[in-house]
Amino acid sequence: MSEVILPDLQACVLCEDVRQEASGQQTLVGIIGMIPAPVLPLGFFKLCLWTRWCGGVGRFTQQSAILTPEEDTPIAESEVEFQLPALDAHATNVHVFGGLQIPSAGVYTVEVKIDGELRLRFPLPVIQVQALPET
Repeated sequence: MSEVILPDLQACVLCEDVRQEASGQQTLVGIIGMIPAPVLPLGFFKLCLWTRWCGGVGRFTQQSAILTPEEDTPIAESEVEFQLPALDAHATNVHVFGGLQIPSAGVYTVEVKIDGELRLRFPLPVIQVQALPET
């Protein structure tokens, strides 16, 4: 049996969309560091989590989730299987969280796991802001 080497998470970006260009390259649209919410609950048609893995060998399952501020309930989850045939290979995954509903303000948590092992977690603040007056 060949050796399995867990890969490194080279990059992870939460964004509004990931577009595939004619050249084969990807363009990340609307990179999100926090969410200003004039109205809550807030709905998104979709949010994307773009990840790049490298430095590993084997077949893996990436699990991604957005958790409530209490960190006990996922409001979005996604899972994808991928393979790295050699140490110099890389894999790019895009998790699409469709029909996402954010019920209230607070600091949500984005988690990325590989084969059930936590590899990254970062805060996603949702901040209630005052809506601009209509002109």
